[in-house]
Amino acid sequence: MEPGSEGPFKRLAREVAKFGAVGVVGTVVNFAVSNLLWHLTSLQAVRANVIATIVAIACNYVGFRYFTYRDRDKSARTKELGLFLAFSLVGLVIENGILFAAIYGFGWDSSLQRNVFKVLGIGIATLFRFWSYRSWVFKALPAEDEDEAEGGAGEPVAKADAPLIEPQRGEPRPRPKQHVS
Repeated sequence: MEPGSEGPFKRLAREVAKFGAVGVVGTVVNFAVSNLLWHLTSLQAVRANVIATIVAIACNYVGFRYFTYRDRDKSARTKELGLFLAFSLVGLVIENGILFAAIYGFGWDSSLQRNVFKVLGIGIATLFRFWSYRSWVFKALPAEDEDEAEGGAGEPVAKADAPLIEPQRGEPRPRPKQHVS
């Protein structure tokens, strides 16, 4: 492989790491806001948690757009934001639905129990959000052909070792010749 290229697993691992870094910041914000609201206000636990989740969603959008997915398509920001909010709303329902079930279904309402079920809800919602954000919200730009370079008029320019006939979709590409010194 060339120095600048990386395999699909390495790209996915890098994406997961960046997603996780933004997620950690969002989770800290979420826990800080919810615990402050739980202990300093008279708001019901789930309502306070919804507010905390909304604050974390706003922080996460900034992190995802400008850090995790900064190289992704930016041509339709309004659509992107709408999809982000829609999928974030589903994640909010997952997270707070689990907390709601724990508190009102099972009566588990101590501070420790709230936080345990908040962790569970965030974990399940995070799996959904990762899939939906990378699949629908922050779409990857079409991959550029590694064997072609763009010419001045937008036409591909053949490299010296490139075959004259391009393989069809699904056919393996020929390996470039390696020079041994």
